[in-house]
Amino acid sequence: MEITEFVETLRLDGGLLADAAQEAGPDAAIPACPEWRMRDLVVHVGRVHRWATEIVVQGLQQPIRPAEAPDLTDDELVPWLREGHHQLVLALHGAPRDLTAWTILPTDSPLAFWARRQAHETSVHRVDAQQAAAASLTPLPSAFAADGVDELLAGLHSLERSKLRTDIPRTVRVRATDVPGADWTVHLSDAPPRTIRTTPVPVPAPTPGTPVDQLPADVKPADCTIEGRAEELYLALWNRLPWDALTVTGEQALAELWRAKGGI
Repeated sequence: MEITEFVETLRLDGGLLADAAQEAGPDAAIPACPEWRMRDLVVHVGRVHRWATEIVVQGLQQPIRPAEAPDLTDDELVPWLREGHHQLVLALHGAPRDLTAWTILPTDSPLAFWARRQAHETSVHRVDAQQAAAASLTPLPSAFAADGVDELLAGLHSLERSKLRTDIPRTVRVRATDVPGADWTVHLSDAPPRTIRTTPVPVPAPTPGTPVDQLPADVKPADCTIEGRAEELYLALWNRLPWDALTVTGEQALAELWRAKGGI
């Protein structure tokens, strides 16, 4: 996806998030984050938006902590959220394409990184706000959802803080059924997960009866396969929707591991 597409998604979902927050009210519970009320969600997103804006506008080369939110009344929360969101959109629109700045993950383009990261951050929390308001979820474009699965698997879960660990190496295949090429193999071990974007290639069929451990690596089945539409994968892997719409085959314990430890 292009930078402009991420920024436009950020613009739209930020507005929808604020609308849902206004509708639900500051005391509404956030289903995916039971310890949070809407005011906590608004403060979190508002701080993150301002944090990313500062990094982009100033071209900061080292990480900083998000600034604390001001002492806001409940009536001031949503306007404060809207202002921070607006400033982030302007910052990303106006930043030079060759922006140099610190990023959470290695990247060739810090501008593309921050546009992508903030678009997905805002989309996931827009879902939180709409769920809290008991509103219908705004559909996600399948290409954007597939990109979000990629960022989650190949990006965020590559970090040391990922809790997806296994004592014995295991593989999980994740596939979006409605986006060609949206197919990943996640290698689990006692280290941070390592994800490979799967590129299907023709391979000779193994001889019937060949033990699995003697198969070439490119034809070994994954220990667990998780499949579904890109939007359903995106929201389920972020633990924003139940996994009912997904198809899970193989070792069910690996799917349970994700549900228990996959939070970021």
